[in-house]
Amino acid sequence: MTTTLIVFAHPDKRSFNGAWAESTERAAIAHGGDVLWSDLCAMDFDAVEAPRHYPGWQDQGHFDPLKVQEEAADANRLPGDVQSEIDKIVRADRVVFHFPLWWFAPPAILKGWFDRVFVHGALHSVDRRFDSGLCKPKKALLCVTTGATQAESAFNGKEGDIEMLLWPTAYTLHYLGFSVLKPETVHGVHGYYEGDEQTALQTRLSKVLENQNDLIQAFDVRPQIGFNDDTDFDQNGRLRPDRQSHSHFIRHDK
Repeated sequence: MTTTLIVFAHPDKRSFNGAWAESTERAAIAHGGDVLWSDLCAMDFDAVEAPRHYPGWQDQGHFDPLKVQEEAADANRLPGDVQSEIDKIVRADRVVFHFPLWWFAPPAILKGWFDRVFVHGALHSVDRRFDSGLCKPKKALLCVTTGATQAESAFNGKEGDIEMLLWPTAYTLHYLGFSVLKPETVHGVHGYYEGDEQTALQTRLSKVLENQNDLIQAFDVRPQIGFNDDTDFDQNGRLRPDRQSHSHFIRHDK
């Protein structure tokens, strides 16, 4: 049985993002899978990593999140809300993230979930990251809405290339060892349509929900985002001249 963790980052489950996440749940169950949920806003998840989460932490001059996380993980004293999220990730074979793009990035609560839940010493370490990441062979998919149109979200669009805007999120998952599938994006989702435009939007969004079953069914054969292997970098961590660049974020000099 395949276990799917749905991480939902939107303040209203009645939104299209919420309906889309629920369609993922229905599809996963229909194909014989088990489903876990992290509805971050409904959970009122505290997205700010801070000393207050570690009551046993001894102040040694400043709060170093990596060191404090590692110490807590080693002692089995991680905050309860963090440990429960880690347990879900460990159980999951795949993680599907549902969120809107706000100000050219995921909502802050999702980034904060990364900051607190992707614990150093639990889900990654100095020696267990990227190609040797602890989350291999898990897979992740980003299901994302934008208010901008598809044209505006293209590589030459006014709102910026959606693939580049999502790359830091995808690379975070790659850092942990996830295989990250090509994102599924739905553009032009906002509440300012009227009349025929509103009707057309609802028709389009209904089709997305209908198609989610096919998307989940084809999950394991969906194309993946390309990342460089560890061996593509030299001893200084720079991309070797003879290795392919997969992103403008890691590229050869022009």
